[in-house]
Amino acid sequence: MGILGEIIHPLSYHGLLPETFNNPFDYVPHPVCVAAVADLLPHVEELMHGNPEGKMFGVLVVTKENSQVSDNQQNATLYYLAAFSGHLYDQSVLPGFVPPVFDFLAPDGYFKVHEAEISAINQEIDNLESDSRYVESRQYYRQLQLDAEKAIAKAKSIMLSAKEKRDAERSQRTLTVEEETDFVKESQFLKAELRREKRRWTERLEEAKEAVSVYEQQIETLANQRKTKSEALQNWLFEHFVMVNYAGERRNLLDIFRDTVQQLPPAGTGECCEPKLLQYAFTHGLKPIQMAMFWWGKSPEGEIRHHLHYYPACSGKCKPVLTYMLPPEVLAANSHRDLSKQLEIVYEDTDLWVVNKPSGMLSVPGKSHRESVISILQERCQEGETPLVVHRLDMDTSGLLVVAKHKTAHYRLQKQFKDREIHKTYVAVLDGRSLPIGEEGRIELSLSPDLMHRPFQKVDKEHGKPAVTLYCVVGEHVVELHPLTGRTHQLRVHCAHAEGLGRPIQGDNLYGRRADRLYLHAARIAFAHPMSGEEMVFERKSAW
Repeated sequence: MGILGEIIHPLSYHGLLPETFNNPFDYVPHPVCVAAVADLLPHVEELMHGNPEGKMFGVLVVTKENSQVSDNQQNATLYYLAAFSGHLYDQSVLPGFVPPVFDFLAPDGYFKVHEAEISAINQEIDNLESDSRYVESRQYYRQLQLDAEKAIAKAKSIMLSAKEKRDAERSQRTLTVEEETDFVKESQFLKAELRREKRRWTERLEEAKEAVSVYEQQIETLANQRKTKSEALQNWLFEHFVMVNYAGERRNLLDIFRDTVQQLPPAGTGECCEPKLLQYAFTHGLKPIQMAMFWWGKSPEGEIRHHLHYYPACSGKCKPVLTYMLPPEVLAANSHRDLSKQLEIVYEDTDLWVVNKPSGMLSVPGKSHRESVISILQERCQEGETPLVVHRLDMDTSGLLVVAKHKTAHYRLQKQFKDREIHKTYVAVLDGRSLPIGEEGRIELSLSPDLMHRPFQKVDKEHGKPAVTLYCVVGEHVVELHPLTGRTHQLRVHCAHAEGLGRPIQGDNLYGRRADRLYLHAARIAFAHPMSGEEMVFERKSAW
């Protein structure tokens, strides 16, 4: 890395340069970026020494706008910019890294002053919530609720017991007029007693609730003030994040997000590496050549980040921003090879297909025009047939897939999935250290979508949906996986997460590192035929 205080760092690189800028959401790090990262790493090591938290760093290789680049691109004078996401050591500006798009952390600046006001409200709320009188009032009210429930339940029990005795007496003999009158009076008295008991407890509870409400109203008022101030401060912040694009146009984050599904930017938008790097390049006469982001250090809890692995830009915060900042052709869909001839029809009858899907093919049609299992089967349909997907495989996963030809077969097959009567076996090749052959186990890690970083999934033990996978090690780096649930990216996360196998699947560009393909294959599936009930078992070895 250049002198510590510099932002534009000279880069020594003698290979060929890429012809086009890479798509930050879908890329393999170019050697020129790998060279820039290698130059940056000693500084990152020194900077992060002793820091228990992980951090995303990024590099952007650039040339100066007036520099001459020869036809083979080997004689260009290259530089690189470096960035870190968010803040580091509570600072947004550190030597050697590009500054933030908007530095809102000035000690006496607008943001800090108003943030302090919000912090003061938080402190007031904390003081009220911990006030001994409020705590005691809540405890008294809760105990009173329990006492009321017991007392009312006892009155109901007495009333019910008396009714049972009266009914028993009536069933055994004919009552005199006087006895029947006494029974009616007893019933009316006990019902009145229950009403009186409820009224007594209601009055006591209302009085106790009033003591609690005095504090709760103050807390609610403060919480509303905090919300109003927070929203106003967040909007002020987004108005001051003015992004410059490749054409020199300027828009703030509120404008950029106005026409998106989110409509409002998520917290932290504009603070990731990618917009920081591009903003500096576009405002300092630098021409972007290639960029890459890598993770340093410990993975955040629930997420999967591997030390020194490269990662794509996040969707929630960065996609709208980078779509605005970069030329349209950069984010255009990559050209894809024709995989239709590689789709193998393993089995077909009048009710269903079983196919062997190649890696890289979609299960169902997506936003792009690329082929999918369903679109290919649609062309094979006879009159009265419609391909209906029963389950899905990730685009990069290969293997056996069942597709129904009509609604009845579809319904019955889906019911088997719902009732866990369909058994699937996957084979995966794992990255990292070898595992003991023969080891077996069960992985239970609940999953939920990472809303700010789609399509990533994260381990979420509190709010996630249950996800269970059985595994067996059949080779030093090869495992058989038996999912008992069907969550999105379940096998990929269960393999990669530290509380799972701790080894990502080879070629997993989301939770591990890229390769020529994702080494995950649906090798076996067993189910009952939806119409005949006959047991169906199909197997296909992986292509590798």
